[in-house]
Amino acid sequence: MRVLVTGGAGFIGSDLVRRLPGEGFRVSVVDKLTYAGDPRRIEEVRDRVSFYRQDIVDFEGLEGVFERERPEVVVHYAAETHVDRSILDPDAFVKANVIGTFNLLRLSLKYGVRKFVHISTDEVYGELPLDGDLKFVEDSPLRPNSPYSASKASAEMLVRAFVETYGLPAVVIRASNAYGPWQYPEKLIPLSVARLLSNEKIPVYGTGRNVRTWLFVEDFTEAVLKVIEKGREGEIYNVGSNEEKRNLEVIRKLLELLNKSEEFIEFVPDRPGHDLRYAVDITKIRRELGWKPKVDFEEGLRRTVEWYLENRDWLLEKKREVEAFVARLRDEFARMS
Repeated sequence: MRVLVTGGAGFIGSDLVRRLPGEGFRVSVVDKLTYAGDPRRIEEVRDRVSFYRQDIVDFEGLEGVFERERPEVVVHYAAETHVDRSILDPDAFVKANVIGTFNLLRLSLKYGVRKFVHISTDEVYGELPLDGDLKFVEDSPLRPNSPYSASKASAEMLVRAFVETYGLPAVVIRASNAYGPWQYPEKLIPLSVARLLSNEKIPVYGTGRNVRTWLFVEDFTEAVLKVIEKGREGEIYNVGSNEEKRNLEVIRKLLELLNKSEEFIEFVPDRPGHDLRYAVDITKIRRELGWKPKVDFEEGLRRTVEWYLENRDWLLEKKREVEAFVARLRDEFARMS
């Protein structure tokens, strides 16, 4: 089966790309290689995949890939994903996440794609109260609170329109916070590890009480494979775990793993529109597709930290790229608060 993966040199997409050749798929990858893309993530399978450095906003260039590869399945990861960046530069998020998705949908329809798997986020639901055990289900209303989540919700509405109007066989995955090896250090876990390895303090928004559900990247990939295999057209599947952690709790666990004291925690002004808590109910995907997460947070975090220790040069190289932006964020959010 011919599979096209967009954003396949990114953190999450590359994990699928590394898996697919061994599962018997013919794989092509589209990636613009922005700051967050890195072809080293797929180097181990480079001789078994076709790679195109291509912006999904460029319709004509993207059509050339479809014309050549004729994919039967499209797995669409490519997106701007960092909430903080979306606050400072929402234009880029609308272009990549909305226009880019629209282009892929048009081409998937034109070239007869048999399944379009759209990777979305639990952030489209908005936030939940910190206390209690409420969780979002697939038919919960969408209430996005950041330019990032609004752009992802907008993309989902286009997917829905192509399903209902044109009969495109599409499936949507709304996923929790992924973590694991190869993640770019603008996100909480790799940035914290990079800072600690440099003996620098970890910036923590507000009081650090915000709660996220953490999903190990390999479990995420297993869910995507299940959706490719058995996901029902037109359906939405929540993908997550029961691993709800406050941000401060995650950081303290990293301090423990790296033998650092709490003196390395630095509280900074909170970002605008910082959602309190995300949590998704995964009953549907467990019941229909037989998927459930296998890697608990303790094991996943330990494996992640070990990978970064073994690949310290890569992590610190990326940290140098992101530090100027982190400083700019802190200044801007302090001004807004």
